[in-house]
Amino acid sequence: MQCPIDGTALVIADRAGVEIDYCPTCRGVWLDRGELDKIVERSALADDRRDDGREAPSKRKKKDGVGSFLSDIFDF
Repeated sequence: MQCPIDGTALVIADRAGVEIDYCPTCRGVWLDRGELDKIVERSALADDRRDDGREAPSKRKKKDGVGSFLSDIFDF
């Protein structure tokens, strides 16, 4: 498949069990039907899942702003 913006061949990456099509040139990201829902659902689960009693990452302030579930998925 070609990038609709610049015509570069899209690359498929598997991130947290979701296939994401992205353009290595313009860094555009394209999702198929239902993939955004999966990402949102898994992000909520990752935020809520804490066995050690610590606060979920979304509820505490990060020093560098990096490291959330979504930034891990879209880090190309």
